[in-house]
Amino acid sequence: MKEWTLEERYRVLESPEDIRGLYERIRTSDYRQTYHVQPVTGLSSDPNGFTYHDGKWHLFYQWCPWGAVHGLKYWYHVTSPDLISWDNAGVGLRPDKIYDNKGNHSGSAICANDELYFFYTGNHRDENWVRTPYTCAAKLGADGKPEKLPEPLFGPRADYSEHQRDPKVIYVPEKGKYYIFIGAQTLDERGTVLIYESEELLKGWSFAGELKVPGYENFGGMWECPCIERISGKDLLLFSPQYTKLPGRAESTNHNVYLIGQMDFDTLTFTPETDYRYLDFGFDYYAAQLASNVEDPDKSIIIAWIGLPDNHYPTEPEEWEGSMTLPRELRIKDGHLIQSPITGIEELRGEEIAPEGTILPACEIQVDIGEGDFDLNLYTKEDGTGGMTCHYDAETKTCTIDRTGMEKRFNEKVGEVLSVPLEQPLYKMRIFIDHSSTEFFINDGEATFTTHSYPTKEEFGYTVSDNAQMKIWQMKASVKDTFVI
Repeated sequence: MKEWTLEERYRVLESPEDIRGLYERIRTSDYRQTYHVQPVTGLSSDPNGFTYHDGKWHLFYQWCPWGAVHGLKYWYHVTSPDLISWDNAGVGLRPDKIYDNKGNHSGSAICANDELYFFYTGNHRDENWVRTPYTCAAKLGADGKPEKLPEPLFGPRADYSEHQRDPKVIYVPEKGKYYIFIGAQTLDERGTVLIYESEELLKGWSFAGELKVPGYENFGGMWECPCIERISGKDLLLFSPQYTKLPGRAESTNHNVYLIGQMDFDTLTFTPETDYRYLDFGFDYYAAQLASNVEDPDKSIIIAWIGLPDNHYPTEPEEWEGSMTLPRELRIKDGHLIQSPITGIEELRGEEIAPEGTILPACEIQVDIGEGDFDLNLYTKEDGTGGMTCHYDAETKTCTIDRTGMEKRFNEKVGEVLSVPLEQPLYKMRIFIDHSSTEFFINDGEATFTTHSYPTKEEFGYTVSDNAQMKIWQMKASVKDTFVI
């Protein structure tokens, strides 16, 4: 494993030629995705600035160009007409101001007056490596590139720790104000959200106060990537609590959860109507972001990073890592979220594969399941052994997914076996396999499970219980992995 120096991790990208050779090397990897957004080189992590504007979907991701390492972060830009086909558009934000000299960290986007604006955290460090996080803004220019404001909107509060980042900007019509939610940590190391308000988008911001969530005053040591949206008359609050272990999550200390309830902007109180739930039950799902400007009161669209902070993956020696999930449509039903693959993803289906006990590196699987226990083993060897197992226990209504049987094992100490509790008996699965990821949609979106997976050339078999009917389609490529910087 390469040991990175601080200078290597925080090197400034001066020219596309600095990484062209790296791109040429990694593009031949067996694990490059075909219908998931992935880094052009190096590391991709949090999705940022996800929105629809002027007939096009815009998505940015945190990007360190040099390798599978967290260092100097850029926003890399991809666009799509339909959330299915994606084109690389090049670097969106560069760390080229004094206030973001060590990285453009996560943030969001909003459309106002037919213009597109971005809000992000400028990561500044002084000569002693002391960090100061600034909340900054940019506007999409005529050339399709964000243009930064000359100064930050505001700096951090001294009565909280240095962990103040990931601004989510929204407009609340009934209040006639814009609000920014910022993930934060108190001085006694409790996770929280700070709220700022303004009647104007690019000026006049003032601190409104700390978000109050009754029952969640001591829930994790930092809340990253807060996000709020109103769906079908309910408010949905997402965040990623860190530095804590939660039930059913093995040894992981990084999570992605949601609450459904009501937000009161007069008292800055979010009142949950249910206990927290996991956005995804898988090993590798984090920093989820809701798209802005969806304009449908009964749904939202979400995308997340397939990966976790501090985890390591088998493509690190190839000097790249990371991917985005498929975009998912969110709806609220009976007090919890229903997540569905983006409408139209079926257009990527190619030839249906005869059920002969093999799968492809890029395919969709649909399984209709009868009563009783159920077993599906993916990525097995030719003799049916090994692989990633999915066992459903009908008595407890629990799916357990175990990847310990695969040749390439990783993050073993964090956990390789996780379970998904269901509210109704298992009857259906849709599984999306790409070269280095597997996404399960269970019972028409009642639950999802996302994991990285790195099968060898000998691991493309499967076995399935007799009480199931299975269809497999080859999936066509929809992400143009072109070298655009």
